[in-house]
Amino acid sequence: MKVAFVGKGGSGKTTLAALFVRHLGGQGLPVLAIDADINQHLTVAFGGDADAPRVRPLAEHLPAIKDYLRGANPRIVSADRMVKTTPPGRGSRLLRVVEDNPIYAACVREVGGVRLAVTGEFAAEDLGVACYHSKVGAVELLLNHMLDGPGEYVVVDMTAGADSFASGLFTRFDRTVLVCEPTVRSVGVYRQYAGYTRDYGVALSVVGNKVEDASDVEFLREHVGGDLLTWFGRSGYVRRAERGTVGPLAELEPANQAALAQLVEAVDDTPQDWAAFTRWAHEFHRRNAAAWANERAGADLTDQIDPEFRMGPHAVSEPAVVGG
Repeated sequence: MKVAFVGKGGSGKTTLAALFVRHLGGQGLPVLAIDADINQHLTVAFGGDADAPRVRPLAEHLPAIKDYLRGANPRIVSADRMVKTTPPGRGSRLLRVVEDNPIYAACVREVGGVRLAVTGEFAAEDLGVACYHSKVGAVELLLNHMLDGPGEYVVVDMTAGADSFASGLFTRFDRTVLVCEPTVRSVGVYRQYAGYTRDYGVALSVVGNKVEDASDVEFLREHVGGDLLTWFGRSGYVRRAERGTVGPLAELEPANQAALAQLVEAVDDTPQDWAAFTRWAHEFHRRNAAAWANERAGADLTDQIDPEFRMGPHAVSEPAVVGG
């Protein structure tokens, strides 16, 4: 299951994403966490040392990632012709949540007991000349080629606000979790998401955060309605974690543990619509090809779409080449 955590900056989406991932990992479930926020904080949220050697960013390995994923796909003549929306086809290499492959070997590290990949920070050399979408493009490619199943999880901490709508990345998830404080500004971000996703069949759940009393819950219900799944109260455990002391998850307040379990249940109950996943992958690739990618490549990149290939449990992957 592919799960995105989104929300207003400061709403607590990174904190809840980290709790969700640690909850899954604590049950021995296969999970891969990806920090796709422009502010890279998941490492610390998992209890990693901020001064420890960094996880090698996906963005720094983008050419190698493209070359690996294209495999023997005859529709992709070279890695240079791949863009963030390039969909898989016959001959492409597909990824499993847990496996040995060169991408994971280079870019996935265990932090606080959690397997983590990161997009990379917005560096000084990017200022004024680069868009952050150039970094999250690696995440979009990975998700396009991710063949995950029930009981397997890829959890992505997205950048704040509605920025993911600048690409088709928002259609790459089985469920999107919007973390919402009981405030007008946070509800405003929810309304943006709900409006943008309405025509795309996005499964959207709102999780309230920093809820103090019944009036906060009532506020969320009034403004979010049936999308409100559950909520987290103010947490001494979280406050200690934000100060650098990440304790065992068993120390999380019982009501917040129950909210985590409810969130996992909602994710597990989400059907994986592989037909829609494939359809939107092709659609957004066509849009990007027409908008900019064809001109940059000097070729019609819509030829990369393999109409006979469908992602799903029966999709066939080119054999992995570890170290290749």
